Amino acid sequence: MTTPRDTGSRSGGTARGGGPRTLAEELRARPDGALGGLLRARPDLLNPVPGDLTQLATRAGTRASVLRALERLDRFVQQTAEALAVAPDPCPYGTLAALMTGDAPGDPLVAEALPRAVATLRDQALVWGTEDRLRLVRTARELLAPSPAHPSPTGLGPTVAEATAGMSPGRLQQIIAAAGLPGTHDPVSAVAALTALFEDRVRMAELLGQAPTEAAAVLGRLLWGPPYGTVTADPAPHLRWLLDRGLLLPATPGSVVLPREVALHLRGGRAHRAPEPAAPDLAPATPHSAHTVNAAAAGQAFTALSTVEELLTSWESDGPLVLRAGGLSVRDLKRTASLLDSTEPAAAFWAELAYAAGLLASDGEVDERYAPTPAYDDWLHLPAEQRWARLATAWLAATRCAGLAGGRDAKSRPLNALGPDLDRSPAPEVRHRVLALLATLPPGTSVAPETLLARLHWERPPRTPAEPGAEDLRTRLARWALTEAELLGVTNRGALSAPGRALLGPKGLGPEDLGPEGAAPAHPHPLSDAEAGACAVRAAAALAPLLPEPLDHILLQADLTAVAPGPLKRPLAQMLSVLADVESKGGATVYRFTPASVRRALDAGRTAADLKAFLTAHSRTPVPQPLAYLVDDVARRHGHLRVGAASSYLRCDDDAVLAEILADRRSAPLRLRRLAPTVLAAQAAPDELLEGLRAMGYAPAAESAEGDVVVTRADARRTPPRTAPAPVPEGPPVPDETLLGAAVRAIRAGDMASTAERKPVAAPAPAGGGLPRTTSAETLATMQAAVLTGSAVWIGYVNAEGAASQRVIAPVRVEGGFVTGYDHTADEVRTYPLHRITGVAELADEHA
Repeated sequence: MTTPRDTGSRSGGTARGGGPRTLAEELRARPDGALGGLLRARPDLLNPVPGDLTQLATRAGTRASVLRALERLDRFVQQTAEALAVAPDPCPYGTLAALMTGDAPGDPLVAEALPRAVATLRDQALVWGTEDRLRLVRTARELLAPSPAHPSPTGLGPTVAEATAGMSPGRLQQIIAAAGLPGTHDPVSAVAALTALFEDRVRMAELLGQAPTEAAAVLGRLLWGPPYGTVTADPAPHLRWLLDRGLLLPATPGSVVLPREVALHLRGGRAHRAPEPAAPDLAPATPHSAHTVNAAAAGQAFTALSTVEELLTSWESDGPLVLRAGGLSVRDLKRTASLLDSTEPAAAFWAELAYAAGLLASDGEVDERYAPTPAYDDWLHLPAEQRWARLATAWLAATRCAGLAGGRDAKSRPLNALGPDLDRSPAPEVRHRVLALLATLPPGTSVAPETLLARLHWERPPRTPAEPGAEDLRTRLARWALTEAELLGVTNRGALSAPGRALLGPKGLGPEDLGPEGAAPAHPHPLSDAEAGACAVRAAAALAPLLPEPLDHILLQADLTAVAPGPLKRPLAQMLSVLADVESKGGATVYRFTPASVRRALDAGRTAADLKAFLTAHSRTPVPQPLAYLVDDVARRHGHLRVGAASSYLRCDDDAVLAEILADRRSAPLRLRRLAPTVLAAQAAPDELLEGLRAMGYAPAAESAEGDVVVTRADARRTPPRTAPAPVPEGPPVPDETLLGAAVRAIRAGDMASTAERKPVAAPAPAGGGLPRTTSAETLATMQAAVLTGSAVWIGYVNAEGAASQRVIAPVRVEGGFVTGYDHTADEVRTYPLHRITGVAELADEHA
């Protein structure tokens, strides 16, 4: 007995009842819009564009494509496919409904949601056939059907026919006799009789009513799966009772299985213990003031900008080394976390964010280090809201996951921040979906993370369960997205901010953007570059009025500190960061003046008068006397000692100071010796000598060969121009409408060329639907006749690479060994060499 193939042949025809015999025939009957929807839902089918609908159907049934399609189904649609995999093939809609709802009146929500699930499977070419003959694509059935190696998610086992395959006829007769059935003449009828018994609710109830109590308990343990159990060579009486009647059947030596028909009877006909027809509600929700959420998110956004700027400013003069295998070392990550006053995961996130935005890269030198890119300078000159929008859009689209840093890959190799193995393709989709779900709530409203994760788990359940105690990748990505959104100011208090809402799309998102039963849109259209840019502009516009205005003043205090009551303008902040050290951050930043910080400003070329004038101009309070004394004292001693590069030397007009240094035991590592009353020579390099003297409490200054004071300001390093890392896509990109329209037209044209009826040709017709074969003279004569009559012809063509194809063309000119005509398959005018045309045939009149 043969069964219809999923992909089918090129010939037409329908099965009894008017339904399609193959998936290709069903696709042929679909309108262009439905074909475009299939290609949009499964973009892998377009690579390359199928030549006709038979090729499309064949490709839709390949294992890789079916796996990818199954992984993108929501929980209830997956449950429907799983039920079809254990149902008869073909399966009437009523049988499928009974498997989903059970014999007794089931959940009305299941019956209401089932048509949508079947329609989704049909739209994605996973199910075909009429309502009374639904067929799951063969590959999907093989993937979802139960087997000992891959148990079904339904928990059902094999059918009686599958479990008894290979069983001796004598044993089958013993089983049906113990079950109270009359003997049969062959194993096939014995299996059919036993199956009919197990499927008969009344007779099955009578049989189970005779079972020992312990036997019922055994069936109950196997009922919802896994359906396999172990038995000894001498089973207990209650197990023997089940084995004798076929209620348990041998699977392997020492193991038994519960037949599918028995399990369905005990379950009341249900394939799943708990069908989930509707998405979990995003409840309970916690309302917050939208104004409070937006204001707090704006404050965090400003903190994010300050943190990224602080990170890159510190790395522009002394960036960390790049590991040989790529990435940031653990020691450098800890140092960065200390610099930013944050945790190591947060430091990894800020570094990855700057890298994703194209502001940070490796310099490519022999001694390779991380440094800001030239784009960082352009970014600094943007308004604060535009700088934040660039960071937020880069985060939303990046496939790099900072949360992986510090872990290990499948081969137990460490994963380092900024390393090469942190890309995870689903990350952008998960981030976008997390924000989209928050956008469906009223402004300022939040839900618990576990509620959000339950919703995401329903929308895209994992195909393989995670290990005990571990979470699947998408769950971890969602948790990281929630944490990173808070750090970036996209959300606050778990609620989506107004700028975060503007990032999601040209119109934002709301409850109307959810699919049926609250599901996610099956295949949202990706934003084009223009739309993403427009979203960034709207997000910046939403953030701008929420950011505080930069201040041009500070408050000096008598304890050698300065308070910045808000964000400072860039020139003031840059100068203050040189003159003082940050003591604490927050709504107000506290700076502390120390001898080392004042010396740092003097080393940068400032004088005491410059520093006091700067403080007087920008302080709302008078310059405290202790601060003025500190500046004058450090400036008076600054440069009193001079360090040169003559391998090196130290000179001072006061020989008593030099004598004091020589007598100090801390100067021993410098190996100083007196050359003259005012000059000491050292075996240390000039920079080492400077650091050693400063550690001893002196304030030396470096001088040039001409005796001038050298201004020691660290150079700001930049990498060569670098582009931001390109996201690693998750499979083929979703095609746009233009590409979809062209692909559908090409497939239709190719299908017409492969299925159109042809008039008989002089040469014998090729067998099996191959290329037509005619002589060169016949080909030329037929082409010339088609030019005169304006009719279309069917040709076989072999291109320069040797690839053969069939085409329908309307010739308009034949000359010089070439034929030019309109190619219906390619939907354009083309020219073909006559010697590459294998044969030609006229189309039947109704197709011409």
